Amino acid sequence: MKSINDNILAKKFGVKIHLERIKMNLSQEALAELANLSKGSIGAIERGKSSPTLDTINLLAKVFGMKPCELLDIDKIDL
Repeated sequence: MKSINDNILAKKFGVKIHLERIKMNLSQEALAELANLSKGSIGAIERGKSSPTLDTINLLAKVFGMKPCELLDIDKIDL
């Protein structure tokens, strides 16, 4: 069972993915293709409905040209 804090973390991470995707002018479909993921997976992550694996975080970080730890830096994301 997920706690409220888990849900907040997933939502903040989803916002971070969304912002990075928009910065690169990518659609969810384009990001999914570049990261070898499904569009549904990207959508679920962005909505905070799915918590990605470390492998997925690494793939997304590579697409965004950053280190995984940079992608996980969500302290400044306000909900």
